[in-house]
Amino acid sequence: MTLGRALSEAAAVKHSLWHPSRRALALVLLLALAAPAFGQAQQHTWSGVERIVAVGDLHGECDAFVKILRAAKVIDDKDNWIAGKTHLVQMGDVLDRWPDSRKAMDLLMKLEGQAVKAGGRVHALIGNHEAMVLFGNWGYVDPGEIEAFGGAEQYRKAMGPTGKYGKWIRSHNAVIKINDTLFVHAGLEAKHAKTPRGKINDAVRKQLREGGRKGLATDSFGPLWYRGNALMTGEDLEEDVSAVTKGHGVKRIVIGHTVSREGIKVRAGGRVIMTDIGISEYYRKYGGRAGCLLIEKGQPYELYPGKKKKKLGIPAPKKLDAAG
Repeated sequence: MTLGRALSEAAAVKHSLWHPSRRALALVLLLALAAPAFGQAQQHTWSGVERIVAVGDLHGECDAFVKILRAAKVIDDKDNWIAGKTHLVQMGDVLDRWPDSRKAMDLLMKLEGQAVKAGGRVHALIGNHEAMVLFGNWGYVDPGEIEAFGGAEQYRKAMGPTGKYGKWIRSHNAVIKINDTLFVHAGLEAKHAKTPRGKINDAVRKQLREGGRKGLATDSFGPLWYRGNALMTGEDLEEDVSAVTKGHGVKRIVIGHTVSREGIKVRAGGRVIMTDIGISEYYRKYGGRAGCLLIEKGQPYELYPGKKKKKLGIPAPKKLDAAG
């Protein structure tokens, strides 16, 4: 049940009962109905999850997203959740570059509810392209995407603070921890190694809700934009990643944002895994492909539709070289 629906139903009960004791009961009902929605929005850490499927930046692509989810046995041929207690992490940047963002968001929204009923979860992280669109920067929006919403005004309303998709995006996290793995769209700089995840998420959501040019949602070294985990090398990479993994108590950081033409890519002795592999049709001319990261009982795999899953080669941290 959504928070809006819970409040509406509880309010209806309250106004239909004039007796003071019944009004008090209605207030208790309102709080009980509202509490789960607030709790779900703020949670950022999960443990005891046996299977995780992480899908990188979609950039307006839905067809390949469906193929990936079917290959990973997350959905059936009717696009319904069949993955039980699996946690699906979409790494952000659903928007821009290609015209099917709305279809991808609709699918994610549907799967969110189905996953919870089955004991699983869907986590759609906030990416920098979500932030740009919410702040009114449409420089990367495909014309077909605007048409999918019925025009510019409808698109603006849908992405606004009270719009269906704008509210949905603004409710999400920028960084989450599942078991021993940290998931963040772009990466996390060492200065945030000791910043609580809740504080990071609250700051990003607040800026997306209230606007403003300064904040973590627009900071080039913030979780939606930082490329250090993906591009640093040698000692700089070692120091950066070591600080973050130690500070957040994780074995690895999983990121999107920076495209890897090599497919799912391991860096820093296995402590960084890159999932943005150019899934969108937009990137096919640059060698992009469909695929995802699986983490099953702690073991990372790469999976591409039509192929068997393959263990990721994780070199020992001591063998970290200049190329990361």
